Amino acid sequence: MFQELLGVTFHPLVSNKVFQFTLATPVQFLAGWQFYRGAYRALRNGTANMDVLVAMGTTAAYLLSVATTFFIPGDVYYETGAVIITLIILGRFLEARAKGRTSEAIRKLISLQARTARVVRDGKEVDIPVEDVQEGDLVIVRPGEKIPVDGIIKEGYSTVDESMLTGESIPVDKGVGDEVIGATINKYGTFKFEATKVGSETALSQIIKIVEEAQGSKAPIQRLADVISGYFVPAVVVIAVLTFLTWFFLLDPGNLGRGILTFTAVLVIACPCALGLATPTSIMVGTGRGAENGILIKGGEHLEKAHKLDTIVLDKTGTITRGKPEVTDVVAKDGESEKDKILRLAASAERNSEHPLAQAVVERAKERGLDVAEPKGFEAVPGYGIRATVEGRKVLVGNGKLMEQNQVETGEWEAEIKRLEREGKTAILVAADDKVLGIIAVADTIKETSAQAVRALHQMGIRTLMITGDNRRTAEAIARQVGIDPEDVLAEVLPEDKAEEIKKLQEQGRVVGMVGDGINDAPALATADLGLAIGTGTDVAIETSDITLIRGDLRGVPASIRLSRATIRNIKQNLFWALFYNTLGIPVAAAGLLSPVIAGAAMAFSSVSVVTNALRLKGFDPYRGFEEARVPGKHHTSLVPEPAWKPEPSRDRKRRKEGT
Repeated sequence: MFQELLGVTFHPLVSNKVFQFTLATPVQFLAGWQFYRGAYRALRNGTANMDVLVAMGTTAAYLLSVATTFFIPGDVYYETGAVIITLIILGRFLEARAKGRTSEAIRKLISLQARTARVVRDGKEVDIPVEDVQEGDLVIVRPGEKIPVDGIIKEGYSTVDESMLTGESIPVDKGVGDEVIGATINKYGTFKFEATKVGSETALSQIIKIVEEAQGSKAPIQRLADVISGYFVPAVVVIAVLTFLTWFFLLDPGNLGRGILTFTAVLVIACPCALGLATPTSIMVGTGRGAENGILIKGGEHLEKAHKLDTIVLDKTGTITRGKPEVTDVVAKDGESEKDKILRLAASAERNSEHPLAQAVVERAKERGLDVAEPKGFEAVPGYGIRATVEGRKVLVGNGKLMEQNQVETGEWEAEIKRLEREGKTAILVAADDKVLGIIAVADTIKETSAQAVRALHQMGIRTLMITGDNRRTAEAIARQVGIDPEDVLAEVLPEDKAEEIKKLQEQGRVVGMVGDGINDAPALATADLGLAIGTGTDVAIETSDITLIRGDLRGVPASIRLSRATIRNIKQNLFWALFYNTLGIPVAAAGLLSPVIAGAAMAFSSVSVVTNALRLKGFDPYRGFEEARVPGKHHTSLVPEPAWKPEPSRDRKRRKEGT
């Protein structure tokens, strides 16, 4: 071919048709066998794909050349089939290399896993592959080692770096009874733990499985590409045949070679391989990018659905709020010293209570470094509070009814009680020796990021509602703090009725996403168009959801929608350019202005360009504008839920360090 193009003469053997036949045949039927196999399978299933076009085009050029080599006079076009097959295989190779980069998320996750574990077998410590660890094994972990599997500490104490999984930069204190997660790093102490989840049951393995399934799934928009290809390929074959007939009978009568070349050029330039790549590559990169940012998407259809959402319903407890009561105010007549006395007195009286509000008071006293005394004569009064004797003083801690029952006057405190209740807080009165000393306010406080998440959703034009079983006054107080309108608060909703509220919104024509964390949210998560579970919640909620926000950070909701919008935008770009390229190239090839070889190179380039465009998503940051969503100086991501039992030692340590 180059000899003719450049007008030069090489060795006579190069011009020999039989020699060219010998070189071209292995390329056509060995290297090109994949196209024949693919075309056969497609035609057998009643469809047509790019393999049909490549096989038809290259075979036509090859058979014409064989005919002019052995039977009739004329030129040969062996280079057409050989170069087209070579370029397309080269394109597929480059495409496979590029697509391989889309699975980096899974490789990163797998690299977190430990390789070996030290277990106690027959009274001896032995090192075994992590795959051989069995549930119930006693595993020993020394300082600096990776924790091999999930389990419960049975002996010892340490601090564990969970940064690569939870995003928490400060190591977490762990003791007997605490849960440890496989792939996290033991920092200082040695401990023994009982393996509770091994192999594919560990938290990290479950995450890897979800990401793999999502990357292999097909989004509804991909079916559009499949439908287009189903009509496009037969249409191209018809156009190619008409092009051949037009050239052979009208434009260049009797010139079989010219007719075959234009026929081949049309078939090759129209190969819709870029069309077939447009969606799956973007889905792979999008779901992988989500996993790297703590957003586990269980399938391509869920990734696509997220961009259509126009309404988000947020559960209150554990989603907007921490799900754990905390002391927010201590009200006293005098200064800080008096507040500490009231807090110490209440914590001492409630020391033996298992009530969540009592535990919140005791925890705050410990945070303040107060010396909590041992109470005597402790008595719980269900629905009212507690009675106890602390250091010889008769102490009452509870609500107004408890005070009234014990003839303690509360009149001067009524204004403060009402103020606190308007703010959605529970007012606990503290009295000693028949006199109210002060009030401790306890509330399920909102997460620091909840208001920012709601604001981001509003900026995206998404209506945001809050649903809760709490009374309306408390619910509206929480809603005001995060920026949700009172009319968008669904209060006093029983757990079994949450799904009905979702249905009502859907009946209004809204596309609804439900965000929750508890077992009582599971029906609503399943009913919604898209269920998003907070990763720090229950297994049932996570199992029922379509997307799991592993960080437990509500900003993952707008981040998920941003990622979905970016992915769908990327897919549409790919589909447009693939169709635009094919549609533009067909008339150029039919006019005889495009060599089949150039058409093959251009077609291969189009496939690579589509994959390259999809890979741009790897640089997309769904948390853009959420600076606090990342831990400074860290490049890890939050991939495993923080256990529900875990306190927040990092914040406590920070307070102590700062003396606040």
